[in-house]
Amino acid sequence: MELPLHGGKVPRWMLKYMRNMAEKIVEIIVYEYGPEKLLEGLSDPLWFQAFNNVIGMDWDSSGSTTVLTGILKDISWKHPELGFLVLGGKGMNALRVPEEAIALEHALGISSTKVDEIINSSRLAAKTDTAFLQDGYQLYHHTVIAVETGKWIIVQQGLNPETRMARRYHVNKKQLLEPHTGIAGFNHGTINLNLTLREAEDTLNTITDISQEPINRLARLIQEANSQLKPNILTYLSSSRPQIPLRGYHKPVKVSKHLIRALQKLGEYKPSSPEELALVKGAGPAVIRALALVADLIYGIPSPDKDKVSHPIQPYAYAYAVGGKDGMPYPFNPRTAQKTVEVLEYALENAKIGDHHKLRALKRLRKTLPWWRKHGI
Repeated sequence: MELPLHGGKVPRWMLKYMRNMAEKIVEIIVYEYGPEKLLEGLSDPLWFQAFNNVIGMDWDSSGSTTVLTGILKDISWKHPELGFLVLGGKGMNALRVPEEAIALEHALGISSTKVDEIINSSRLAAKTDTAFLQDGYQLYHHTVIAVETGKWIIVQQGLNPETRMARRYHVNKKQLLEPHTGIAGFNHGTINLNLTLREAEDTLNTITDISQEPINRLARLIQEANSQLKPNILTYLSSSRPQIPLRGYHKPVKVSKHLIRALQKLGEYKPSSPEELALVKGAGPAVIRALALVADLIYGIPSPDKDKVSHPIQPYAYAYAVGGKDGMPYPFNPRTAQKTVEVLEYALENAKIGDHHKLRALKRLRKTLPWWRKHGI
């Protein structure tokens, strides 16, 4: 599942159909199973993409994330009775999560303590996929989806300006190790740095301890790591047998005034866990890479650099529902979309007054699909 960067916007007339379809699908899911079932689906990159495809958005575009979450946000704020809210969004809207999170307490009845936890989880997820997972993709989209029970997921997306590709991160755990339910995109095999893997636990604990060293000693450790690294780079370039296997984070770190100030903040806060370290303001990619370099070259604890993109299955079949904005597999068909909305609406309204036959009929439709369609082949 690749997500190439696409320009342009969805035409307003098409967006109206997409929104109507999405709203009816969401209403049926919430009515039949509750909002937690919707959250469970959106946490799965494949299900998320299939939902995007079935309402007519480009089947493989980076816009899949921004358009679908935008539509869901609009639905959730207009219909809080559905039991979920979407916060944040693309660009500067991502920074509005703490401000918008107030609505979780008033509209969904989530406790203030839980709301604070969701805000902190949002901050941690953003820091995780920028500083602790350094894969060449810069985050530009961040949304939090929370339901009335207090459960939440985070969907965020980054772009790689060189390859013109995007990848989407699905997060459901407030932790640095294995926080993702999945990552959608192109798997590069190895990346610069990946401290979200289970095997990075020792590295995380080590850099947390290192961060509490006096600033002068910490600066010396970085300089010592630099001095050890440079000869190995020369050896690597001139010999078929380098002294150390070079990794993405193996490049000298400039001990700048900005880096010193950031390291001083770590010393002031004295984080007791990797998660506390991540939430210190200023602990960005350069700081984490510097600490990882010291952990590796001075203390002999290397950092993983394995890419962990998952969900390579492409849910292209769902794009056949009403077509796609990009014309794949055929141009978006508004008549089919409108008829689909009417069928879903009719089934839902009848179910609400006690006639569940229409919804059961929709479920039976799946049994008529060939076995290979059921299994996503």
